[in-house]
Amino acid sequence: MTRLGDGVRLAVGTLTAVPVPAPRQIDRAVAGVAMALGPFAALPLAAAAGLIVLGGAAIGLPAPAVAALALGAVALGSRGLHLDGLADTADGLGASYDRAKALDVMRRGDSGPTGIATLVLVLLVQFGALTGAISAGHGAAAAVVAVLCGRCVLSLCCAKGVPSARPEGLGATVAQSVPRAVAALVFVVAAGLATLAPGLPWWRGLLAVAVGYAAAALVLARCVQRIGGITGDVLGGCVEAAVAGALLATA
Repeated sequence: MTRLGDGVRLAVGTLTAVPVPAPRQIDRAVAGVAMALGPFAALPLAAAAGLIVLGGAAIGLPAPAVAALALGAVALGSRGLHLDGLADTADGLGASYDRAKALDVMRRGDSGPTGIATLVLVLLVQFGALTGAISAGHGAAAAVVAVLCGRCVLSLCCAKGVPSARPEGLGATVAQSVPRAVAALVFVVAAGLATLAPGLPWWRGLLAVAVGYAAAALVLARCVQRIGGITGDVLGGCVEAAVAGALLATA
């Protein structure tokens, strides 16, 4: 129970801006629990996005404005952590084919032109797709499924067999901390629940999770190939890629 409690606190404290007590200890087992519980930690963010979409539709706000407000609330609720990771990952991958140089660029934290362009394009995809889903009448379900799918892929990124790109940092703490069976179970549960999303045809919810996972897997595979594994930034990049993919599938 201590491990579960610490895992919940680590997941909520890392993935959201919700204030929680610090974990009493952080080890690989606790990290694995935290990454597997990423969707649970993101429930307040998903609920906020869904309620904003429902409220915006109820008072007649234009779909683009509602989409921007919902995405902004999720970014604010996660302290922009994943967006920052996306930009840093893009800068690192675009900087050099030299692994050490790419990691050094990612460590700096300042966004260059590649990172900024990637961030803008991914946000435009998310914005356009959510706008389309809102116009089609299932924007709230699309937002909730996409936000949760984005956090589900953390278990994929931290599954056994996916190495850390560095010997230190968040990536080193969570790398290979999730058993493959648990990562597979998270996917199955996510896909199953998505088929029950109100307002979405069952197959569209399933497709959203599948496309979200595929987008994250592409980013993950590229990072493993180029820089040797995951970092905290790579996790953020995979989250945002999965959100974009899931929203596209619902648009």
